[in-house]
Amino acid sequence: MSLIRPEVTALAWRLREVIAGAVILGAGLWLIGMGGYLLTPLGTGVSALGVAWGILAYRRLRFAQDVDSPGVVEVDEAQVGYLGPQGGGFISIADLEEIRLLTLRGRRVWRLKQLDGQALLIPVDALGAERLFDAFAALPAMNTGDLVAALQPPEATGQNVPTRADMPEMRLVWRRQGKGVVTRP
Repeated sequence: MSLIRPEVTALAWRLREVIAGAVILGAGLWLIGMGGYLLTPLGTGVSALGVAWGILAYRRLRFAQDVDSPGVVEVDEAQVGYLGPQGGGFISIADLEEIRLLTLRGRRVWRLKQLDGQALLIPVDALGAERLFDAFAALPAMNTGDLVAALQPPEATGQNVPTRADMPEMRLVWRRQGKGVVTRP
């Protein structure tokens, strides 16, 4: 018999990285409070590390969705894979050209497009989809704040909502820079 309620234990487990960032921040503030020529700069560095870790952990927490779709997402050796009951595949992160967030028939999916035009659709709420945050964050010029904001409903972000119910919503999250034909006037 546990003295801590299972809901509290589950919440603490979900927030473990945010809590670790707060503990590191507290340790840094304690070092700053000790004072001195050595401990104050060391405490400032530790505090900055705790703040950065806490912010990244909070964004990662907001990115994660409850598992509701069939299939499993794998991220291994700079390769993203989705193994679903009716489809799936693998795509190299180095060959990634663009990332879009689609809403198809009421379900949200990531659309990963390769340089050769092939695309991989991954449900946002598939098992292991939270691993995509770190894979996407490693892309050049990716803003993790924009990545998390893409998962918000369009009404919350002030974007236009499609007028027809059967029209899929499509948001561009990231596109590789420097590819394609450039025409000059």
